[in-house]
Amino acid sequence: GNDASVLKRLGWLRDTLGPALGAALRVGKGIDLKPLVARGLTMGDEMHQRNLACSSLLLRTLAPDLARTTDDRTALAEMLAFIGSNDQFFLNLAMVLGKAMMDPVHGIEGSSVVTAMSRNGTDFGIRVSGLGDEWFTAPVEMPVGLYFPGFSADDANPDMGDSTIVETIGLGGFAMAAAPAVAGFVGAGVPSSAADFTRTMGEITLTQNPEWTIPALDYQGVPTGIDIRLVVETGIAPTINTGIAHCKPGIGQVGAGVVKAPLACFEQALKALAARLGVK
Repeated sequence: GNDASVLKRLGWLRDTLGPALGAALRVGKGIDLKPLVARGLTMGDEMHQRNLACSSLLLRTLAPDLARTTDDRTALAEMLAFIGSNDQFFLNLAMVLGKAMMDPVHGIEGSSVVTAMSRNGTDFGIRVSGLGDEWFTAPVEMPVGLYFPGFSADDANPDMGDSTIVETIGLGGFAMAAAPAVAGFVGAGVPSSAADFTRTMGEITLTQNPEWTIPALDYQGVPTGIDIRLVVETGIAPTINTGIAHCKPGIGQVGAGVVKAPLACFEQALKALAARLGVK
């Protein structure tokens, strides 16, 4: 399980950082995350395994109001240091943004758009807009990537976590062309190969997002709107940039890599949609 230091940090997040961020956000009337993501994409982030730019932009936006609403200077310094030293801090917000964007898309009759993807270390599941609250699941795959010193594939757990919601909105593996440095970090090849991942994801999505563009692709929008019909037709599974967790609790992340969503999830969902629409 989690050791004392982890539990202490969780308590600090709950009792100190969380309330302080809430107070700062209320004073500043909130932060518009979509333009912030747009800037991050032009600065080398893809919002799953690279959040350096967006984390820095967020800190720059938050810091003045955090200072105005925090009387304890020591606590303020600790909070600023925590956010500033965590290159992945923005991933927390990117996940919330993804959920906020996709939930309104859910429940459109006849729609074949994927509105959620998630995995728990055993199964991978998707939800589809036109198929109610049912999850379509299949065994999750093992990530392929690079490991931190002292760890190897023998230490890895099958893929897990809720962060695949960022791929659902066209970020992460779908926006890898914006973050060529990530290709090397996750063991996906040389930086020039990053664009290939984004182009391939364009074959299973309905459109490009004109608000989130990638300079390296002549400002093409990120591929958005995973369509289960296109996934099954092409046999191309969504690519997910992922952290690799240790198979034993309490150790945490031991590497980073790429994993594919199981095609079986999409095949099941397409059969269910066909049955619902009376298509044989």
